[in-house]
Amino acid sequence: MRVALLTEGTRPDAPRAGDSWCDRLMDGLAEHEFRLYLLAGQGCTVETRPGRPAAVHELVMWGRRPPGRGPALHRRRQYLCAYRDLLRALVLPAERSSFAPGLYRLAELAREDGALPAFLASGHAQRALEAIWRSPGADTAAGQPQVCDVLVAGDLLEQCLRPLSAPWYGSETGGLGSADVCHVAGGGPAALPALVAKQLHGVPFVVTEHGLHLREQYRGYRAAPYRWPVRALLLGFFRLLAEETYRQAAVLTPGSEFDRRWQQHCGALPDRIRVVHEGTAAVARAAAGPEPEVPTLVWAGALEPGHDPEVMLHAFARVRADLPSARLRMYGEEGEPGYLAHCGAIAARLGLGTAVSFEGGPGGAGAAGIWAAASVVVFSGLAQGSPRLLADAMLSGRAVVTTEVGVAREVVGQAGLLVPPRSPQALAGACLALLGDHERRARTGLAGRLRAQQRFAVEPVVTAFREIYLELASRRHALPAAPGTRQQQRAQPFARPAEYWYLGEPQGVGEPSAGESPGAGAGPTGTGPTGGARRVAAGRGRGTSWAVGAGERPTGNGDRPEDRASRLFGAARVGAGSGAVGTAEPGALAEAV
Repeated sequence: MRVALLTEGTRPDAPRAGDSWCDRLMDGLAEHEFRLYLLAGQGCTVETRPGRPAAVHELVMWGRRPPGRGPALHRRRQYLCAYRDLLRALVLPAERSSFAPGLYRLAELAREDGALPAFLASGHAQRALEAIWRSPGADTAAGQPQVCDVLVAGDLLEQCLRPLSAPWYGSETGGLGSADVCHVAGGGPAALPALVAKQLHGVPFVVTEHGLHLREQYRGYRAAPYRWPVRALLLGFFRLLAEETYRQAAVLTPGSEFDRRWQQHCGALPDRIRVVHEGTAAVARAAAGPEPEVPTLVWAGALEPGHDPEVMLHAFARVRADLPSARLRMYGEEGEPGYLAHCGAIAARLGLGTAVSFEGGPGGAGAAGIWAAASVVVFSGLAQGSPRLLADAMLSGRAVVTTEVGVAREVVGQAGLLVPPRSPQALAGACLALLGDHERRARTGLAGRLRAQQRFAVEPVVTAFREIYLELASRRHALPAAPGTRQQQRAQPFARPAEYWYLGEPQGVGEPSAGESPGAGAGPTGTGPTGGARRVAAGRGRGTSWAVGAGERPTGNGDRPEDRASRLFGAARVGAGSGAVGTAEPGALAEAV
């Protein structure tokens, strides 16, 4: 099966599903042919190694727009009409339904002449944006957009829409039209090529999100260096893109029940959602060794208000009051300028002195070295959107205490202690309960390790996607159908012939060929009127294989059936004739095969 794996590479703000996850998927499904389509940042490179797909297609997503000329005058009017539909959907609540038609129309125009990036950077597009942005009733009108806002927003929209002009939408080898399934890892702009491929070729796609792209954008744009109208416009784009992606996706595979509820809130249909936990190779890692001699709490997370290190410091002060020998080691980079000094000042004011150490990042030892230094691992954040760090701590075999936010209850379950957020007293009580009972601590750590190994092993993830790919391939039409034919509405599971993968491009079923009357088109099963020809389209790029009944002259790309059969079977002698495929000599066909 041919799988197009679409993902987004390095960019300045929100991260996506990492290459390591894609690597594990491709390694586990080696029987399929993967092609990686990467929306990359400036200077992003893809390392080649065994197990990588044979072809990697890259598109520079962020940064300076690609060179190219704008559309001609008559084409510019069409671009403007589609762009206005898109913009009205972003800022006018009553025009939300015009988002998808405007998006697909821009994709169609970009595919025809490749002038979309130049058009979006032109003065015509900027004037259209300014007029609609300030129109009465627009969500952004109250923000009074300025000229600089128009320039910034137009540039950002051009970068977000750049995948529409990617040279990936053909049906030849390497194009998305030749794929059986598209798999979008991460959502957001990476879903744009999959949407276009479905619109053009009917290729179904799967969306895997480990941490919702839309939620990341809402969180990331709080600190973005743009004025409010720009942020509102871009968030409107990401919101409508997520809704359209969820509407068109055949299957959605969030990494947790927490993400599943978010997707349903954004309009995804429940029957299309299947939770597939993010597998990690860390399940094969050995458990951490003996605990440190001194009772030690290890806190992990970025030093920023969202991870709430302050409540950890206040809780540790209560722990120290009951257990003076306890130590606290805080691992994490500074998330906001000056926040490390702020936490140091709190520790000094609480009189913690040298009992608290700020260790910075994990360094060369990695996460495994962090957990090995702990008696108990503590998380005090106000949000827990991703299970990665929590699951990694559980796989170390150390007991875990975490605030009950986000995915925490789903990941930890009964194999750890959950406390309310922003409660130093509850957090201190849970830490003391584990530090004072070695047997309970060991039992909790072992239960957490077994639970994480069960939920985050790689094999269940690979098995789940193997079944999803097979299911989606079985739903597709056996052969492409011409628009308006009955086969377009009726699927034929598993009906593709074996030679489909080796021959050329199939012609549309139901399309009359040269020398054929329009009324002789094939029906849903590819069979015409009695005595007519039975056609079997059998390939992708070089022609069509025909099984022709007696009495009908062969047609199709100028090839005779006997020539086609000769190329297929080599030494087998095929009878020549004007109408029917002859019979090979006895034994010749078997020898050739």
